[in-house]
Amino acid sequence: MLTFPKQLIEGHRAFATHRLPGEQNRYRELSLRGQSPEIMVIGCCDSRVSPEVIFDVGPGEIFVVRNIANLVPVHQPDAYAHGVSAALEYAVTVLQIKHIVVLGHAQCGGIRAFVDKTEPLTPGDFIGRWMQTLTKPGETIEQNELESVQQFTSRVEKAAVLRSLDNLMTFPFVRQRVEDAHVHLHGAYFGVAEGALFVLDKETREFRSVSEAV
Repeated sequence: MLTFPKQLIEGHRAFATHRLPGEQNRYRELSLRGQSPEIMVIGCCDSRVSPEVIFDVGPGEIFVVRNIANLVPVHQPDAYAHGVSAALEYAVTVLQIKHIVVLGHAQCGGIRAFVDKTEPLTPGDFIGRWMQTLTKPGETIEQNELESVQQFTSRVEKAAVLRSLDNLMTFPFVRQRVEDAHVHLHGAYFGVAEGALFVLDKETREFRSVSEAV
């Protein structure tokens, strides 16, 4: 008995009927010569925040890795498996991408769990250990008395982008290419409800509406 989700089967049928005919040549070309995207997006697993939809890109245009809270760990070559680091290494050293975008977003469940210190963050589980990536050893992020919970959560969501950008520079193959101006790092933040995009001003370390950045 076929138990594959019916929604996905119907979705592929719609893709094959309506979208594929217009992109068939593109797919054939990609299958023959491989991918060569210039942009890598590090985003969150959240189903509401699809980089391909947000940036309206087609097949082969961006290289995407997604994880809980769009975090990048520090460079730590050891005996453990490192999915994000492996994807980063492939993108930079093999695909030779030119831009890395860390895409954060509003209403992030991982960040909210971090803020609320809720059950998923108990010691020993995967989420808790992963969310430790958000802070340096011994560092804490605390809500100040002037902030609402919503404001604090938003600040931490954006801090996750900043932390990931800082952590990217701990990878020697990234740092060297950034210093040589062969790779450029970017931060972005997506407002789910409004569909608004904010990009990081590298000088002020603040996020500004994309309409102000062009």
